[in-house]
Amino acid sequence: MHIPARYCTGYLGDIGMAPMPYPMDFNAWFQAYLSGHWFTFDARHNQPRIGRILMATGCDANDVAISTSFGLSRLTRFEVITEEIQAEPAGKRC
Repeated sequence: MHIPARYCTGYLGDIGMAPMPYPMDFNAWFQAYLSGHWFTFDARHNQPRIGRILMATGCDANDVAISTSFGLSRLTRFEVITEEIQAEPAGKRC
């Protein structure tokens, strides 16, 4: 179809949704370039989501690996917290 697209990796919290009962993890989605803009598509979730934290884009997951390790390694702690920031009213900027 010759539509430019890119693989995206990052985090997706529970902003705008009921809190999830399990820890947040990495997430992947894709973006397609249509009419001069990149649009986000996420086949993993069956409803619109907000609050994505984009870490990297590439052709595929190999391009943007979150981590690469060789030999013995042990993850002892990993925690990501996302919170929605309310927009400032117009005219209140410093």
